[in-house]
Amino acid sequence: MSRSMFYITAGDAGEAEKLAKIIIEKRLAACVNVFPSIKSFFYWEGEAQWEEEVLLVGKTRTPMVDKLVETVKENHSYDVPCIVTWKLEGGSQEFLEWIDQETK
Repeated sequence: MSRSMFYITAGDAGEAEKLAKIIIEKRLAACVNVFPSIKSFFYWEGEAQWEEEVLLVGKTRTPMVDKLVETVKENHSYDVPCIVTWKLEGGSQEFLEWIDQETK
């Protein structure tokens, strides 16, 4: 079974918690961690910018990634939300099996 991690930024805690709840309720991830405050520096519309954001990191099965991305885009306030994923290469076998059991 292939598993992935994801990294998503949100504009504030309310939006991050809303997204986390939707992801979990739809069983698109086994777990979502919300980091309450990060500072993001980026280019947007030709200008250097920086903003306070909230970070979501989670664990899912790789076949769920497309549905996860679609769901986040449907529920996110940003025009182009940061949603990136990468495959897990290893870890605690019991934890990896738990991810499989908790996602549909």
